[in-house]
Amino acid sequence: MIFTHKTLEGPKLERFHVDGKRFYKKVDSDDLMNFISITTITSHYNKEKFSLWRQKVGEDEANRITKAATTRGTHMHNLVEHYIKNEELPKSAPLPKLLFDIARPELNKINNILGIEIPLYSEYLGVAGTADTIAEYNKVLSIIDYKTSERPKPREWIESYFVQAVAYSAMLYEMTGIMAKQLVIIMACENGEVEVYIETDIKKYFKLLLKYIKKFKEDHAIN
Repeated sequence: MIFTHKTLEGPKLERFHVDGKRFYKKVDSDDLMNFISITTITSHYNKEKFSLWRQKVGEDEANRITKAATTRGTHMHNLVEHYIKNEELPKSAPLPKLLFDIARPELNKINNILGIEIPLYSEYLGVAGTADTIAEYNKVLSIIDYKTSERPKPREWIESYFVQAVAYSAMLYEMTGIMAKQLVIIMACENGEVEVYIETDIKKYFKLLLKYIKKFKEDHAIN
């Protein structure tokens, strides 16, 4: 498959960390505003949940699972990025390659790509981040994210995935006036399944995004 690209130029943003929290700032700009990373916000909102999980499974096992998931996801993302850029696939370990092959039929439903790993920010929300893919999925303009897992997750477990995606949608609209119509999570699983979660209720998740941001700011005394 050959993917069509209609490249959208993103802003130049620089990442930096304060007390382990990721922030962004504009490069080559007199604007001194710092933007909170949307992944930092979603991670903070789920902090207590992850803490309870770590206590349940034990620190060593939690570290092992987290490291394996991070490695698996990073390599999978790399394959996907090369594929939808119409580039030759790099060599990969068997598991990420398996997950990529499982996801390929769904990746082939992507086209008219506006951006891959594109930086975005919102002055209104005070957040920034890097969107996996902005493109059409089944001919509908979407914010698309790629996930890996041992098995498909219940929809109620992935609220934060949609919150992150709707943040990118809001940033995109503020910066360009382009409105993504749906949020798409493509999850390739070690059990051989690929699950695609699609959300069109943008308003619902925007309200949740505001709730996530409010909690982060309150907990860190940010105005």
